[in-house]
Amino acid sequence: MISEQVWADAELIWEFHQMHHEPRPCSVAVGLGSHDLGVADTTVDLYQRGMAPLIVFTGATSPTTRARMPRGEAVHYRERALELGVPPEDVLVEPNARNTGENIRLTRALLKDAGRPIESVLLVSKPYEERRAYATARKLWPEVEVLSASTPMTFMEYVDCIGDPKRVIDMLVGALQRLLVYPEEGFMIEMRVPTSALDAYQRLCDRGFTSRLIAPSAS
Repeated sequence: MISEQVWADAELIWEFHQMHHEPRPCSVAVGLGSHDLGVADTTVDLYQRGMAPLIVFTGATSPTTRARMPRGEAVHYRERALELGVPPEDVLVEPNARNTGENIRLTRALLKDAGRPIESVLLVSKPYEERRAYATARKLWPEVEVLSASTPMTFMEYVDCIGDPKRVIDMLVGALQRLLVYPEEGFMIEMRVPTSALDAYQRLCDRGFTSRLIAPSAS
C-alpha cells in the first residue's frame, strides 16, 4: 500500500520534472527514444501542428526496449510517424544513442552532416524526463534554443498508463538524482532544485524507491 505522503511526494517531483514550456515553431523536433511510443505520437502531433518542419528520432535499444522494439527505438518511432502520415523525407533517424547525452550529441552531428542549420530545438521526451533532457541539451548543444515537450497528462494518468506505481516513482526519483549528480560529471547544466523537491526526494529514497539510482561516477 502506497501512503498518501508518498503519492504527494511523487506528484511534487513529477511537477518539478516538467518544464511547462509553451510549444512554438522550432527548427527541428527531436523525439528521444524510450519504451514509450507516446513520445513518437507527441512529436508527430507537434510536427502536424506546424511546430517543426523536420523530425529526428534518436535511440538504439536498451534492456527495457529490446524485446518491444528490436529494430531500435528511433526506427520504431519513425515507423510510427510514417503510419501517422509524416512524409518519409521529413523524418531522420539517429539509431545509435544509448543515453540522453548521446541522444543530443549524435543528433547534433546528424543534422550538421545533413546540412540542416538549426537555431532552435523542440525536445520531446517522457513527461518526467523533460527537465533532464533540457539540462543535457543546454550543456551539449549550447548554441541553440531548447524547448521541452511531452505528452500532456497528469501524474495519475501516467501511473495508470504504466500500470506499476512503484516503477514510476522509482523513475521519478532516479531522474531527480541525475539532476543533482550529472552537472558535476559535466553531462548537463546545473538546475536549481527547490527544497520541497529535495525533501520529497529524500523521503522517497528513505522509503525504498531507489531501484533507478546510480552511482555518482556513472555515465
